[in-house]
Amino acid sequence: MLKQAVILAGGKGTRPASRLNVLPEPLVPIGGIPLLERLLLYCKSSGIRSVLLSVNHKAEYIAAFCALNGSFGLRLNIVDDVEARGTAGAVLAALPHLDPAAEDILILYGDTLLNADLERFHDVHARSGADATLFLHPDDHPHDLDLVELDEQGFIAAFHPYPHPDNAEYPNLVNAGLYIIRRETMEARRGLADGPPRILDFAKEFFPDLLGRRKRLYGYVSPEYIKDIGTPERLDQAEADIASGRFERGTLRLPQRAVFLDRDGVLNEEAGFISDPDQLRLLPGSAAAVRRLNRVGLPVVVVTNQPVVARGECTENGLKAVHTRLENLLGREGAYLDRIYYCPHHPDKGFPGERPELKIACDCRKPAAGMLRRAAEDMNIDLARSILVGDRTSDILCARQAGLLSILTDTGAGGRDGACAVEPDFRAADLAEAADLILRLDAGA
Repeated sequence: MLKQAVILAGGKGTRPASRLNVLPEPLVPIGGIPLLERLLLYCKSSGIRSVLLSVNHKAEYIAAFCALNGSFGLRLNIVDDVEARGTAGAVLAALPHLDPAAEDILILYGDTLLNADLERFHDVHARSGADATLFLHPDDHPHDLDLVELDEQGFIAAFHPYPHPDNAEYPNLVNAGLYIIRRETMEARRGLADGPPRILDFAKEFFPDLLGRRKRLYGYVSPEYIKDIGTPERLDQAEADIASGRFERGTLRLPQRAVFLDRDGVLNEEAGFISDPDQLRLLPGSAAAVRRLNRVGLPVVVVTNQPVVARGECTENGLKAVHTRLENLLGREGAYLDRIYYCPHHPDKGFPGERPELKIACDCRKPAAGMLRRAAEDMNIDLARSILVGDRTSDILCARQAGLLSILTDTGAGGRDGACAVEPDFRAADLAEAADLILRLDAGA
């Protein structure tokens, strides 16, 4: 269990200054409750009892607020940086004030509203054996954000800071500003904070420094609710999310209602066996449909059979490039996918260049439901409350076998493949019409 949290609450909050009414940013009320109060109670409800507040701007306001509320029943230590040190610099300077028994340190930002399952986050960190684990999520504007790239085992392979080179395409994974770092990893780099105070940022300096030293950084990818409130627009969105219940539902502590999508013929044009990113083109209206599902907080998960890998027509890295193009095309229209699962297998043999180890009868190739069950385990998805949109009868049978509702689109194969004798629960002209139906169903759930 996590014992120690650090909340970085020293920012000036210059972007939403017009809404602060002289308060420091961590004390801005959201849904009638100061953000810092939400964060402290969030730590407490997750079993954390020792919290260090790193403060700077208007530190006296934060100290007085905590004193008036009895430190919310926490062992609260308030450390004033005096001079700005940056996110990593502040934590390194505060190391002597942390609980000496804490092996892992949870780091939160004081301008971020979040509702994530910290126990699940910490369990993944512990199992990975990583020196640090970063909370990552897709975003609706990846083109102007710092992005992270993972290897096949889920460890961070590269950081791609904004601005990105022209025509560069990276996976849509954004550093959300929530970390678990081993105490000994921080102690080993404590010398970075020696000397006169300087700005040392986690994303721009500290994590790339660790990566360059061959430290293991794990990427925890989650659809859970985590948003910074650094502009008036984001603050308004956070207020709306609390009012609508999206914030409360946004934790993997609760089973999630999700939307599963087939890829070819639903999201993008059917173009045979796609093995090159240039072959992938979105169907009209599909990005807008995904964006509408994103906006109400429904996780959107792709499950796709990709026998091009088993047939030897595309490597795993080649397929990753295809999916990166898909994420970039969606991102340009303000949409994102929470996860992509694919089956690389194919049961039939006899193709030139095929990969024999992938020529098997598996439990993940649709109509088998292995990909859906894996997603349900990874993301705490309630399959009985979820829905699958596909263009083939194998998609529909897959949904039925996993206990999901199904929607068959007229796009792509349009159910004319004849592979399985099964009828869908609903039909739709395309993904846009399917999204209309899903949102109506969701409103009545």
